[in-house]
Amino acid sequence: MNHSLVDRPIKKADDRIRGNVNVQSVYMLLKGCLHTHTTCSDGKLSPQEVANAYESRGYDFIAFTDHDYLLKPNYREICGQLKTNMIIFYGIELTVFVNGYIHVTKIEGDREVLHIFNHIGEYDFTPEQLLVRLTELEKMYPLDAVEITTKGFREMVFESLNIAYPKIASDDSHTLGGIGRAWIELDTKREKDSIIQAIKKGKCWNCYI
Repeated sequence: MNHSLVDRPIKKADDRIRGNVNVQSVYMLLKGCLHTHTTCSDGKLSPQEVANAYESRGYDFIAFTDHDYLLKPNYREICGQLKTNMIIFYGIELTVFVNGYIHVTKIEGDREVLHIFNHIGEYDFTPEQLLVRLTELEKMYPLDAVEITTKGFREMVFESLNIAYPKIASDDSHTLGGIGRAWIELDTKREKDSIIQAIKKGKCWNCYI
């Protein structure tokens, strides 16, 4: 499913409120990115700058997923000072050794946790080598999804692989120019655990510019 950014109007928080309806209890189309980096590791933008950039592009949620080995100790404190109408997930990109280094993102909801095997086309693996590493990775983490984009660009060979996990698109953004290339949309309640549950069930769409 391909969309451009102009296909979907930017939504404001006020647009979701009708009378006394609790927006968290209503199913709605949400747009989000689950792989972003900030100055809390190797990103070029502060968490607030990242949030501003995504919110201005009509996103409803993002996950901060800075690298484990570069993560600033006051990461949560910095992110806790954000001013945004979006849902913000706290995450971390874990560096894991499985016949070479690969990355797994761990994203926290309120009760749910999401594990994603990141940018599977970025490791210079053949599809066969990737599947071998996926099997080993399954023994280490309760995987929920695989990321099929590389810096927001499609990887058709890996996108077409027969993998028993939901496939998701994201930016893996480190700079302003990397924001908004690829995202997911899903129809669910506007709350963290509902979003994670929908992704685990594969009830989301990959979208690209």
